Amino acid sequence: MSGCQGLPSLDGRTQSTAYSKQQVADSYFAQAMAPLEQRHGADKSGIFPLIEADEAFAARMMLAKYAQRSLDVQYYIWRQDMTGTMLFEALHEAADRGVRVRLLLDDNNTNGSDPILLGLNGHANIEVRLFNPFMLRKPRWWGFLTDFSRLNRRMHNKSFTADNSLTIIGGRNIGDEYFGATDDVLFADLDILSAGAAVQEVSDDFDKYWHSGSSYPLQRIVSSKNAMDLHELRQLSAQIAASADAQQYVESLRESAFMQQIEQRNIDFEWLKVRMVSDDPRKGLGLAEKESLLIQQFQDIIGDPNVDVELISPYFVPTQAGVEAFAWLVRKGVEVKVLTNSLAATDVIPVHAGYAKRRKALLKSGVILYEMQRHPTQTKPLKRKKRFLGSSGSSLHAKTFSVDRQHVFVGSFNFDPRSANLNTELGFVIDSPRLAQRINQAFYDEIPAHAYQVKLNQAGRIYWVEQGDKVVQTHTSEPNTSVWRRVSVRLISWLPIEGLL
Repeated sequence: MSGCQGLPSLDGRTQSTAYSKQQVADSYFAQAMAPLEQRHGADKSGIFPLIEADEAFAARMMLAKYAQRSLDVQYYIWRQDMTGTMLFEALHEAADRGVRVRLLLDDNNTNGSDPILLGLNGHANIEVRLFNPFMLRKPRWWGFLTDFSRLNRRMHNKSFTADNSLTIIGGRNIGDEYFGATDDVLFADLDILSAGAAVQEVSDDFDKYWHSGSSYPLQRIVSSKNAMDLHELRQLSAQIAASADAQQYVESLRESAFMQQIEQRNIDFEWLKVRMVSDDPRKGLGLAEKESLLIQQFQDIIGDPNVDVELISPYFVPTQAGVEAFAWLVRKGVEVKVLTNSLAATDVIPVHAGYAKRRKALLKSGVILYEMQRHPTQTKPLKRKKRFLGSSGSSLHAKTFSVDRQHVFVGSFNFDPRSANLNTELGFVIDSPRLAQRINQAFYDEIPAHAYQVKLNQAGRIYWVEQGDKVVQTHTSEPNTSVWRRVSVRLISWLPIEGLL
């Protein structure tokens, strides 16, 4: 009966919008960015790729630490681990300084986080909202049984904006596996730190989601009786920061060139044209018009490729329509390269099953396929920040592609039916030949050393080529996987669930 409980009314929900440029003009970040924005023009944006995992964490902590007016924060996943707790406390400290904090989280992954979210929401300067919330907090799966059509649609957007002056968007959620702070699975990922015109677009988009019909004030969903005292959060964060693991992690941050750039206020932005693309938040209710969807915006901005398409996607499910589209590109002379996770590296087996059933057709059409290894072995020492996918990573999580070595997309969009049709997504299309060239170069000198190239033999059977230090190995089945894992993929590939992947 609780699972069937209706959602509360949104009447009387507080109204707030991003602060204008004039309202934040005297803030630390606005004053730091103003001379650069004036020099490069009002229509340009500064971008700085956050490739290294620990530096991506440092950038977010920097935004929280020096914000003076507002923090608008939107995520799909926020873990209650070392980095997640430290960032929660950073929001708390900002609020204590008088910063207005708006935190919008997708509710699919907040299980167990209600007390800390309630504690934050109880602060006078913090408001927490949940996107497409579960009315029954435990067990969550019961909600899917009673309200599947709504709860199957999730907010996958990721953004972290300070004083409407600097923003971070990209593929990373909040958690140790995204920031290189665990010995378990580490994700190779990519974010963009941006200043200039793109920041206002992200702020406007955040407001749309904040006021959408899927965004519910936390206190209307969760009882406040279990709220964590914020003094407890501060103590918990201090204990974590004092731990040996945290001390080692922080020490690695101090060694990075990026931290020196932050301290010297000398981040090397590239200034160029950036266009934000995002889904209409009504997609979360299945009400968005086709022309408002992110995938349609790609077509309008980029058009038809003429030279090459280089795509990096951890969860690549092209479907039959995608295979035909890639085949059409190859036939007209466009070189198409794809990097995705191998079966050994993926953390979502059903998604790999959706990709594997299309793999042979992609190869027959002329698409060049690479699959990231679970534990990539470097063929030669690589200095920090020389690799496009970072210096560590046992599983791919970056979502990016380049077109004609001119346009580059970085964001949350996976090339799968879920991103296209169900989840909401956000990203930047960046006119940057320099960044596009980095992706192109990665496919020539980095990716072959850390991924299997998938090929077809003369009999039409798939095999995997692994470039070792001194030898080339050939695998006739999915490398470094168990029979059971391979059988699971085969069985799942027979199920009619492609549209849900």
